[in-house]
Amino acid sequence: MSKQSNKLLHIATIGKTVGLGGDMKLHIKSDFPEQFKKGASFFINENETLTISDINHERSLIKFVGYRSPEDAKKLTNKNLYTTIERTRKECHLEKGEHFWFDIEGCSVVEDGKVLGVVDEVDRMGITNYLFVITDEALVKSGFAKSFLIPYREPFALNTDIKEKVITVNGAMDILEAS
Repeated sequence: MSKQSNKLLHIATIGKTVGLGGDMKLHIKSDFPEQFKKGASFFINENETLTISDINHERSLIKFVGYRSPEDAKKLTNKNLYTTIERTRKECHLEKGEHFWFDIEGCSVVEDGKVLGVVDEVDRMGITNYLFVITDEALVKSGFAKSFLIPYREPFALNTDIKEKVITVNGAMDILEAS
């Protein structure tokens, strides 16, 4: 877990400049927009951070300390903003039955007691989250696809046990066979 806890999480991308005051478009990639507030700092790489001086959530505009002109702000265009797993756990609150994506990654996917593979990542397409699963090696040797997608919702995902790192699914074998 120590390797994962040092991992930076990509939570937003800075877009183009807007207006004359150093405002920039903010493209949030997180389900927790409340973490973007005046005074909050985010990594742009392992050693550099940016601090928010002003944010307008309705217009998705952001300003950073030290970047007051469009010329200065343009240096930040297309930079990614990152945070840590520890900070996410502390500041972002989940409802019962919800899980952070980084906790889902690495879980075994099991159907009828058989391991189908391991979740490599979670991706959102439209309004549905999908598990990108790396197929179990024994199944790959039997001729199945090396990876497949499972919708992370009922009726496919039945139970997620983060402590045991197991997601119990239904119908995923059918998806794998069709992949």
